[in-house]
Amino acid sequence: MIFEPKSANATAIKLGVAVLVEDTTGVLLLDLRRDCGLWGLPGGRVETGESAVEAAVCEMREETGLEVRLTGLQGVYSEPANRIVRYADNGDVRQLADIMFSARIEAGELARSPESIRVQFFPENCLPAPETVATPARQAVRDYLDGVKAAIR
Repeated sequence: MIFEPKSANATAIKLGVAVLVEDTTGVLLLDLRRDCGLWGLPGGRVETGESAVEAAVCEMREETGLEVRLTGLQGVYSEPANRIVRYADNGDVRQLADIMFSARIEAGELARSPESIRVQFFPENCLPAPETVATPARQAVRDYLDGVKAAIR
């Protein structure tokens, strides 16, 4: 996935979900994405016939092995700046619109999926450098750490 400038000509909008989840000590889970080599939030596309809530819980299970309980709406992120991507495998250009939730772990064992190189919890003071975080996730992580909830961006 390659991030395109705001002026890129997106052919469609892709609705996705992401989850900001803490473990019991309050450290944040990120995954090192195989498609772009950057850190991101666990999540994915909302499939036809699936609610955003169902998609978020399902994606967490598939990508991390964890069962979560959604605890709140982190925000809706759709501003075109930094949310237009070109997929390297097929050249498709999409604008990402994401509904991001906060969650707590209910069960499961942390494991990475084939979509990830690594999944890891980070304390707030040891997060990866911003330039190593996928641009669609940066603002949501910043908002989460600043205590902003239900952001509309």
